[in-house]
Amino acid sequence: MDKANFHITLGATYRGNGKCRFEVWAPRAARVDVHITSPKDRLVSMEPAARGYHQAVVDNVEPGSRYFYRLNDKERPDPASRFQPEGVHGPSQVTAPEFSWQDRSWFGLPLTEYIIYELHVGTFTPEGTFDAIVPRLDYLKELGVTAVELMPVAQFPGSRNWGYDGAAPFAAQNSYGGPESLKRLVDACHLKNLAVVLDVVYNHLGPEGNYLSEFGSYFTDRYNTPWGPAVNFDGPESDEVRRFFIENALYWVSEFHIDALRLDAVHAILDHSPRPFLMELAEAIHAQAKRLNRRIYLMPESADNDARLLRARELGGFALDAQWNDDFHHCVHALLTGESTGYYQDYDRVDQLAKSFREGFVYSGDYSSFRKRRHGSSSRDVPAERFIVFSQNHDQVGNRMMGERLSRLAGFEGAKLAAGAVLLAPFIPLLFMGEEYGETAPFPYFISHTDPGLVEAVRKGRREEFLSFTWGKEPPDPQAEATFQSAKLDHSLRAKDTHRAIFALYQRLIRLRKETASLARLDKDAIEVIGVERKKLLFVRRWSEADEVFMFFNFSSSEATFEPPVPHRYWSKLCDSAEEEWRGRGSAIPQRLDMEKTSTLQISPWAFVLFKRQPEGSTR
Repeated sequence: MDKANFHITLGATYRGNGKCRFEVWAPRAARVDVHITSPKDRLVSMEPAARGYHQAVVDNVEPGSRYFYRLNDKERPDPASRFQPEGVHGPSQVTAPEFSWQDRSWFGLPLTEYIIYELHVGTFTPEGTFDAIVPRLDYLKELGVTAVELMPVAQFPGSRNWGYDGAAPFAAQNSYGGPESLKRLVDACHLKNLAVVLDVVYNHLGPEGNYLSEFGSYFTDRYNTPWGPAVNFDGPESDEVRRFFIENALYWVSEFHIDALRLDAVHAILDHSPRPFLMELAEAIHAQAKRLNRRIYLMPESADNDARLLRARELGGFALDAQWNDDFHHCVHALLTGESTGYYQDYDRVDQLAKSFREGFVYSGDYSSFRKRRHGSSSRDVPAERFIVFSQNHDQVGNRMMGERLSRLAGFEGAKLAAGAVLLAPFIPLLFMGEEYGETAPFPYFISHTDPGLVEAVRKGRREEFLSFTWGKEPPDPQAEATFQSAKLDHSLRAKDTHRAIFALYQRLIRLRKETASLARLDKDAIEVIGVERKKLLFVRRWSEADEVFMFFNFSSSEATFEPPVPHRYWSKLCDSAEEEWRGRGSAIPQRLDMEKTSTLQISPWAFVLFKRQPEGSTR
């Protein structure tokens, strides 16, 4: 696909005055027809074009008209359908691209200003719709986040799903409200200066309602993924497959004004071509960002610790913008919970978290006991703002057998400590919905498939997935509606006791991050990190010109003493998670420090403390 060609032509494009253009790639069909099923039933033949495409311009078709493609005597939804009002098996619907956008003064945010809040549309509110999120945006502004990340919204089977079983990549989920509702949500976010990140899945499609293989060579048997056939990004006819997914990305950022795409599990995008799909995608999206005069980013998730994803093309990289860093999470989680099964066996030392603070990846070519091989590449030269860190997300909570949140596993003090580690690190922080007030509802895996055989296969797969963790329990039934309902947030908790305190702590940390120059500066060259393994203590110092802070994180159940190696004399305390203000047990650390008089500090168990440098001779 020529990166200068920004036209999105696949699917049904309404041209106005009752005219609609249809285009589909179907090289396996000798004849393709458009079957308009409503409001008036009729069949229209499509003209074959080069490389297996079929096209037609049809009169008397308005937005709201429904249709199938008929190929090889079968009727199937449009692979590039914009809306599936009756679900993955039903007819596609023509949509109007026009929308009364109010965000004309919105140009996006710099990466360094992103503070991401990940949510699942179906469980974030009782209603489980795009429109129901809009009244809660003021709450997110009150919290202080700057970006809302939506888990995948591409049409999936039924009404209950994490979103990674999407079968129609262009169609916003019908049970969430469809495309118009999603546009209203994005517009409302931008009016409140909130960026919108959309999770997209380009490594596989869900098994139910996935008809793409009947149209063309969308999949290949050269590779396998944990979720089924691999997408054909480097075999015969892969140019057209690449075009499909690049048009999809352009569609979201152009027609829906999405600010960033989170690319799911790119390690499962298997592509050995000289010009990989991810590189081509980045070129197209960044060129489109320039044309639209907006900041638009690509944020990959990868289990490979491959720094090439983030490096510039001139340095042999793919030039993606910011990567989820699982290593950081694994370190924090293992230190807080003591878990050592599964991949957590590789993360049990404070010096690993110290390395993550300094560099990003922990495993940068080191031997992994879990993988039984060396893992990762060095990320030391990758700028800090290109890493996204978290103590919880949908995967790390929901891929546990019971879907327990960190508040259940590490307790109140541990949850506060995790908040400090994430929000005071020199990276982009991500919060998972509800963690900001210590939500107790689990986030288990859930589906609503209609094929009984598929449902049983998912149940079996979930049981087998947890064998290496030896948790010794039976996972919740992913098909049961009760499993889905158990994941609904209880926002009323925020007003209660310790939940109110942890919410206030998140607010304070986010405000300090924004207002304190040394915390707002995401720079690996302006940080000193020391891990004290014997005490499970992490010391971090950060600076920006005259502004400077230092902090401790005590990942042990015992009080720790330490002499901070700081170059200045006077310091004032900005935050101490052990203080009664945060419902802590109390702290022995004074509000102001004169390092000539008080050189040794006593840090409470499972606590963090943050200090800011004061001018010499300051009495404040």
